[in-house]
Amino acid sequence: MDAEAIRQYCLQKPAATEGFPFDSDTLVFKVAGKMFALLALDAHPLRMNVKCDPERAIALREEHASVLPGYHMNKASWNTLVLDGSLNRKWVEAEIDHSYDEVVKTLPKKTRETL
Repeated sequence: MDAEAIRQYCLQKPAATEGFPFDSDTLVFKVAGKMFALLALDAHPLRMNVKCDPERAIALREEHASVLPGYHMNKASWNTLVLDGSLNRKWVEAEIDHSYDEVVKTLPKKTRETL
């Protein structure tokens, strides 16, 4: 997946927004002001951080060489996906979905109901 495909996919999520709060190379996707994905535009190959259930995060790291502990994030609940072609599009999209869902479930009930 390239950066634009990831961007388009993330922005299809209800109430998803994008921005560059840290620097001009890290595109951040949020829902209700909470991050669910970060895309390192200057990395070659591309790298993306996604939130993940802690047990699932460990299992994915053991299964895939291209899944690493979250760079500059809480290593227990974030993974870095190295988008070198070894992770197919559907798999990456499923991890974006999981990340979004992990963030949404922590939002206040009233906020979740508006999504």
